[in-house]
Amino acid sequence: MKRLFVAPAARGCGLGARLMGELEGLAREYGLSVLRLDTRHDLVESRRLYATLGYEEVPAFNEGRYAEHWLAKPLA
Repeated sequence: MKRLFVAPAARGCGLGARLMGELEGLAREYGLSVLRLDTRHDLVESRRLYATLGYEEVPAFNEGRYAEHWLAKPLA
């Protein structure tokens, strides 16, 4: 996954979780078994959302310029 963005006026309505759910469903349809992402340290709300959805910290899997936390979730 590259980016998830919800416009400021629409935040707090559960749209981020719904978008992630749709993305996870599509990933399963394509036969993927794990969804991975990275994020910055200052994106506290995003990190909280990912944790709530079951994403866990994993070892770094890329060297992205803004990657400071790496997360993954099995899609079983």
